[in-house]
Amino acid sequence: MLRLDLNADGAGSDHLLIESLRSGSEQAYEELLARFQQPVYTLAVRLLNNPAEASDVVQEVFLKVFRNIEHFRADSSLRTWIYRITVNEAHNTRRWFTRHRSREVELDPENEESRDWREIIADSGRSPFELTLDREQAGMIESALGRINPVFREAVVLRDITDLSYEEIAAVLGVSLGTVKSRILRGREALRKQLAEGLQAKHPMRLVPSTAE
Repeated sequence: MLRLDLNADGAGSDHLLIESLRSGSEQAYEELLARFQQPVYTLAVRLLNNPAEASDVVQEVFLKVFRNIEHFRADSSLRTWIYRITVNEAHNTRRWFTRHRSREVELDPENEESRDWREIIADSGRSPFELTLDREQAGMIESALGRINPVFREAVVLRDITDLSYEEIAAVLGVSLGTVKSRILRGREALRKQLAEGLQAKHPMRLVPSTAE
């Protein structure tokens, strides 16, 4: 049985992990979960905007990984393959809930229109007031993400939150690089519009009546 070198990186580390998984190594399963369980959950929860659904997706993802590792051809990295499964499972979950449940969408976003949304999610060196504000703003972003087109949302999440390269995103989604870049641009613009509309709705312009001279 192969021993995992947990200090290895890149394709070599992937190869060792894959071969150990195929041999039924318990350590390999533990390493797989340690490396990918939290990233898969983070991706799923941002695609679905629902922690409970995301947890179910995580279970399905790793079941499929365990069942299909023998058939993984390593045409892409292990991470890319696992994220592709995650995106597909999120699609399946979204379709099921669309057909079987009517869900209310919380419309309570707000943000500073002039700031890039990625700049808001900062958490170091903050006062208690600033940390509270950051949490509120992060919630607004999550809510806004949940209201943009899912096709654009997944591209934005994979790039700006999961931090995949354009090439990796193309492999995960099974589309061309040009399509990836287009979806990211359109997704970012849609997100900004949602945040701006939310800000306007929460803080509408107040008409001040004119006074007679």
